[in-house]
Amino acid sequence: MECNTLVVRTGNRTVLIETGIGNKLPEKLQNIYENKARLLASLEEAKIALDEIDIVINTHLHFDHAGWNTVLKNGKAVATFPRAKYYVQRGEWEHAQEQHERDRISYISDNYNPLIESGQMELISGDREICPGISVRVMPGHTRHHQSVVLKSGGKTACYIGDLVPTVSHLHPTWVMGYDLDPIACIDNRHKLYGEAVPQQWLCIFTHEPRTPMAYITKDEKGTLVANPVR
Repeated sequence: MECNTLVVRTGNRTVLIETGIGNKLPEKLQNIYENKARLLASLEEAKIALDEIDIVINTHLHFDHAGWNTVLKNGKAVATFPRAKYYVQRGEWEHAQEQHERDRISYISDNYNPLIESGQMELISGDREICPGISVRVMPGHTRHHQSVVLKSGGKTACYIGDLVPTVSHLHPTWVMGYDLDPIACIDNRHKLYGEAVPQQWLCIFTHEPRTPMAYITKDEKGTLVANPVR
């Protein structure tokens, strides 16, 4: 599986959607996931400096989506992107603070609490435009306050779906994950997503898909959802 981060340039802002696992996992989890921690090197290869990032959007705060929000300096977690404003749903952060036995392993406080303390992370409530052309929509199911990111430009729409539909193997509405806290909400919101994405020909971006990270979703003659890769 991949952790696909998306960079969006609006003309006057550089926006980073999702930050992946990062490099702060405890040794036990590093041995389990064997994560490569490549984001900073990938940004460098793309000639994007860390202080160029104006906005960071997390779909939710699980460690595989918010890990590079911060890095350790002298043993303290600080913002990886020093100029950026970070955005996540307030309800997501509040749930992370609960450290509930069902999913506390998914939340690492150093990925977000230092940003709350510094004022760099803004907690939002509900659907909202983050900047012109980029907005978030609450799409519960995976978590109660999971949000997807909708991009509009030149009369076209793209959507960074997040873990509502993590890979193309999860296109079928009922093929949900064991990680999903509310499978029924997940199914309902997938139908809601497809109700717009299919007829309006949205470019869909999948957060964990290794082979087809971007695709247009259509239906075949049997009504089965199909991901058509962007070449």
